[in-house]
Amino acid sequence: MFSLQNKKAVITGGGSGIGQAIATLFAKQGAEVHIIDLTIESAQETLDKIQKEGGIAYSHSCNVANQKEVVATFEKIGNIHILVNNAGIAHVGKVDTTTELDFDKVVDVNVKGVYNCLFAAIPQFRKSNGGVIVNMASIAAWVGLSDRFAYSMAKGAVMAMTLSVAKDYIKENIRCNSISPARVHTPFVDGFIAKNYPGNEAEMFQKLSQSQPIGRMGKPEEIATLALYLCSEEAGFITGTDYPIDGGFITLNS
Repeated sequence: MFSLQNKKAVITGGGSGIGQAIATLFAKQGAEVHIIDLTIESAQETLDKIQKEGGIAYSHSCNVANQKEVVATFEKIGNIHILVNNAGIAHVGKVDTTTELDFDKVVDVNVKGVYNCLFAAIPQFRKSNGGVIVNMASIAAWVGLSDRFAYSMAKGAVMAMTLSVAKDYIKENIRCNSISPARVHTPFVDGFIAKNYPGNEAEMFQKLSQSQPIGRMGKPEEIATLALYLCSEEAGFITGTDYPIDGGFITLNS
């Protein structure tokens, strides 16, 4: 079950964290994995892991916020079967403490970046007579999170894009779903805490961990397993759906 043999998968932000876990698992299940990251160097650790286990993987330097770069990269990769829109950035701030510069940066990566990859992927899916998309949304699209205005707005847009794409391309055998994680322990999170809460890293890590009713952060591998299911043939009847994976956060905190 959940085989990705003879499938070509593109994963944005596959150099670390959730993206790395997805890329390595997909390769393990037989997919030819193409990692899109800002630099070739940032994807090297993932490539090394996959190749060490006998998998097939390639990396592509590309800024997802630049449509010309994205289109050229997807044309280079060619016909694909799977797209995981995982690349994203975080931001702390309420609406009146979010600068225009920071707002635009979040939109460029978290919204326009997803749009650019969808725009570039559709023609390649047609060459494969269909495919499947998983967009990385967030519980921030479901509930109000303090000091996460721009990030929440962007993830809400990702969820809306998921529904729109699912509806528009269902007749072309293209499925589109999204995943909404709560906090997941990744280098991204560690860097986020270090940057925004210097000197209080341990305290903030514990606080953020306990904010999930289950009492801990998620693991990247847990998110990757859900992504694998949604991209497999076993999930062929599923499209236009968001999947919270949140340790009970949405339901039990409401």
